[in-house]
Order: sequence, then structure tokens, then C-alpha cells
Amino acid sequence: MTTQKSSKMSIGQQIHAMGRVLEYMLKDCKFSFFAVVVCILGSALATLRGTLFMQSLIDDYILPLTQAKTPDYSALAAALFSVAFTYAIGILCAYGYNRIMVNVSQGTMRNLRIELFRHMESLPIRYFDTHAHGDIMSVYTNDVDTLRQLMSQGIPQVINSCVTILTSFISMLVLDVPLTIITLAVIGVMVFTTSKIAAKSSFYFARQQKDLGIVNGYIEEMMDGQKMVKVFCHEDKSLEQFRKLNEALRESADKANTFSNISMPVNVNLGNISYVLCAVVAPSLP
Repeated sequence: MTTQKSSKMSIGQQIHAMGRVLEYMLKDCKFSFFAVVVCILGSALATLRGTLFMQSLIDDYILPLTQAKTPDYSALAAALFSVAFTYAIGILCAYGYNRIMVNVSQGTMRNLRIELFRHMESLPIRYFDTHAHGDIMSVYTNDVDTLRQLMSQGIPQVINSCVTILTSFISMLVLDVPLTIITLAVIGVMVFTTSKIAAKSSFYFARQQKDLGIVNGYIEEMMDGQKMVKVFCHEDKSLEQFRKLNEALRESADKANTFSNISMPVNVNLGNISYVLCAVVAPSLP
């Protein structure tokens, strides 16, 4: 019961943190972020254009050519060249938004580290007496690097996924409404399943970051006080405590990555079920 409550709170905190990260990032990078959105839109539309071309390729080009006595491949070549050009634009757009996001994320991390250090300089002495130095250093290294991954990979993927879902949904409605309804039903199951897995994963990822800071803090303290450890023959106690902290970190990291890694196989298999349902139902449709 406690775990479920904590995991739900972590989802709300995660959404709030995402908004704060976006706000902080847009403070100095509005134009660059707009360029990223435009490039993501171009990449998603190029991918969609190539996917929809498969139907036209078979119905409008391949089948007529197989039935023609003297096939003319000029129209097919022109269509393939057009799709290749579209894919080339999509590749350039994908390269563009990934390259821009590198600059945006690194620039934002630079500003964040400066503000963190400036804020640390203004903190009272009691803060450093009540917080381990290694835990503070973990904020500058591990936590900041986690934010970098969120900005350089997570945010573009979210935008790309939203654009892809919207454009694919419109295309599905144009092609076939009943099959779209079936697909939406399976997607609903995917969303429900993913939300449950993500809740568990986010809870353990938050615990992992906390345990990582504790381990770093303990290592830093032991290294600084190594002379005292030797003088009082505290090596065994120190090692025993480190093993406990390290095991807690291993456990939280193991569970976090376990729940994170099973989400993709689950969604892939649900997608296969969707394909099977569409294949079974499609022949009976008018």
C-alpha cells in the first residue's frame, strides 16, 4: 500500500518536474526549441509518407505492372525517387533536431551547474553539517546528468511520439474506421499497462537516485576519514555498512531497470495482438 501511494506521488512529481525542466530550458532556448519541434514534425511526416506509400506502391504500381504486357517502369521510378527524397528530408530533420538538442541540453546543463554552485555558496554552514559531501556532489554529477538525458532524449521522443500518434491516427481514420476502433481499443490497453509499469519504474528510479547519493556520500566520508578508520580498526564495520548501502542501491537499480525494460516487450506483444485482430477482422469488413 505504501509503495503504490509513493509511486503515484512520484508520477505527479515527475510531470511537475517535466514542466519545470521545459520552463527552465525555454528560458534561454526558445528559438532552438522551436526549430527542434519543426524538425521533429518534418521527420514524423516523412516517416508517415513512406509508410502510406506502401499501399500505393502495391495497388497503383506493382499490380498494374504485373498485369501489363509491356510494363513501363518510369512512373514507378518517379514515385520511388519522390519517396527517397522525402526520406532524405526526414533524415536531415532527424539529424537536425538531435544536433540542436545536444547544444540545448549542454547549454542548459552549464547554466544549471552555475546556478547550483551559486546557490550552494549562499547556503548556511548547518546545511553542509547535515548533508554528506558525496551526496551534494551526486547532485552535480548524477542528478544533472539524468536531467541531460531527459532533455536530449526524453523530451524529443515525447514530442516525436505525440506528432506520430496524431498523424497516424488521422491516416487510420481516412483508411478504415472499424480497424481504427480496434486499434484504439488495444492502444487503451497499452496505455493502461504502460502507466502501471511506469508508476513502479519511476518509484524505483527515484529510490535509485536517493540510494546513489547515499552511497557516494558514504564513500566520500570514508575516504576523508580513512586515517580515523585505521586508527580505531573500523575497517570491518565500515565495509559491512558499505555492503548494506551498496546492496540497497543494487536492489533499487535492479527493480527500476526491470520495470523499465519490460515495458517495451509488453507493448510489442500487445501490438502483435492488434495486428492479429486487424488481420482477422479485415476480411469480413465490406
